[in-house]
Amino acid sequence: MPDLSSTPSPPSVLFVCVHNAGRSQMAAAFLTHLAGDRVQVRSAGSAPADTVNPAVVAAMAESGIDIAAEIPKVLTVEAVQSSDVVITMGCGDTCPVFPGKRYLDWQLPDPAGQGIAAVRPIRDEIERRVRDLLAELTQTS
Repeated sequence: MPDLSSTPSPPSVLFVCVHNAGRSQMAAAFLTHLAGDRVQVRSAGSAPADTVNPAVVAAMAESGIDIAAEIPKVLTVEAVQSSDVVITMGCGDTCPVFPGKRYLDWQLPDPAGQGIAAVRPIRDEIERRVRDLLAELTQTS
């Protein structure tokens, strides 16, 4: 008989892009904002930038989410191993692949070097995909 006293841990999601300064930061911020403690959220980059893209910070602020204090993080094998779902956004073959993990590749334009007007549609598409992902992750069986 299964042990019903233990509660299952929430699903964990890792968002990865090259610089961890745009797409993955927006996705992680949306999922954290929308899911609260129902999902563990991480983001990382294969070649992290020094800072988050200022146009991305501004675009997220328009959505009521402050990511100004976020710092790009380096992608580690441990982060991939401890995640249930790994979502890549243009990091190509630099993401380690482990059996048993679910991988999704979201083809999205890179906001690097873009102004806020170009970042808004990327932000909105990321929010839509994050909402769909959250609905899927939190379905009751």
